[in-house]
Amino acid sequence: MNAEILCIGSELLHGDIVNTNAQYISKKLAEIAIDVHYQTVVGDNPERMKSAFGICFSRADIVICTGGLGPTQDDITKEALAEYFGIEMVYDEGSYEHVKEMYRHFRKDIPHNNMRQAYFPEGSIILNNPNGTANACIYRGKTGEGSHKIGILLPGPPKEMQPLMDSEVIPYLKQFSDWVVYGEKLIVMNIGESAAEEMVLDIIKSQTNPTIASFAGAGRVIFRITAKAENIEKCRELIDPVKDELIRRFGIENAYLVESGNVEDKVAQLLLERNLTVSVAESLTGGLVASRLINYPGISKSFLEGFVTYSNEAKMRALNVRRETLENYGAVSEETAREMAYGAAFFSGSDIGASTTGIAGPDGGSKEKPVGLVYVCVYYDGKYEVKCIHATGTRDTIRERAATAVLDLVRKCIEERG
Repeated sequence: MNAEILCIGSELLHGDIVNTNAQYISKKLAEIAIDVHYQTVVGDNPERMKSAFGICFSRADIVICTGGLGPTQDDITKEALAEYFGIEMVYDEGSYEHVKEMYRHFRKDIPHNNMRQAYFPEGSIILNNPNGTANACIYRGKTGEGSHKIGILLPGPPKEMQPLMDSEVIPYLKQFSDWVVYGEKLIVMNIGESAAEEMVLDIIKSQTNPTIASFAGAGRVIFRITAKAENIEKCRELIDPVKDELIRRFGIENAYLVESGNVEDKVAQLLLERNLTVSVAESLTGGLVASRLINYPGISKSFLEGFVTYSNEAKMRALNVRRETLENYGAVSEETAREMAYGAAFFSGSDIGASTTGIAGPDGGSKEKPVGLVYVCVYYDGKYEVKCIHATGTRDTIRERAATAVLDLVRKCIEERG
């Protein structure tokens, strides 16, 4: 079976909010081997909503819709679904009691128009929403052409939609799929996307199951290896030889597995596994490295301190970078990066000190030191590792690439020194 995701809300079309619902639903459906061929967004317009249902059902067995389940007059998703299938809207006492209970919890009087949230297409399976007033529903019925279709209506707010997707929708849809889809992510550093693809192009051209897909960003390339089988164990059996061959070609120093696809997660795992501590001194990244590290649960055991030393005065005061170093070599230099990394380790008492310094732009560059010039350094066990990169792109892109580069350098130093 295949599915289409239909997200309703003018705020999505206007760019006021990011459509994270489609991403979340797609990932969950992929896990149970239900393909998503299309994602559609439509505004809060009755005619366009009805038309969208017709288009979606014409090309998908399942349509999962988010949004438009509220109490206002433009919340007509349920009515649009009922009209498509040619069925009536009926009152559900349990849903009205749910709305009343939620308002009692809010300690507010229930507005009269909230009665609309107690009506559903006749024959629907009602899904209780513990995180909001709008219950969801699943309807399976025949179209005018006689084919069976499934419409699933979920609330728009992610904090309401995601739990219902996990606890109700996925278990319901599993009956229509005998397969699982499982994937692993391989991070590749120090090799560009085009060059990396060329190194494994023969594998990509001959792929069947598993499949390989690459995407790049923030200074690294991710290869997702995906297999389809009866269970996850069988998927892993299919993935392992492909994974091993990719690592062999890219080199173990450049390629490694991380479930999330985030370099910082690999670094955090290594720090915690080996009982090491780290501190970071940042100039152009302005706290980005520290922020990415502390996203990892439990990292407080390893991450000691972050220094954001944007000015020369801050570098001298907080990290003891020498004035003569800054005068002779400049803030953006290997020498300054070394002293920043050492200062971070020394003043925090951490095993590892890491630093970033560079020119993020769009101004401030010169012929000798252009925008995008970045030095990153790791001080560990009395030794320095410095890397110079020439990043391109926007200010944010350069900063992201610098953060990725220093995190990967921390990983490399830990792995090389056991």
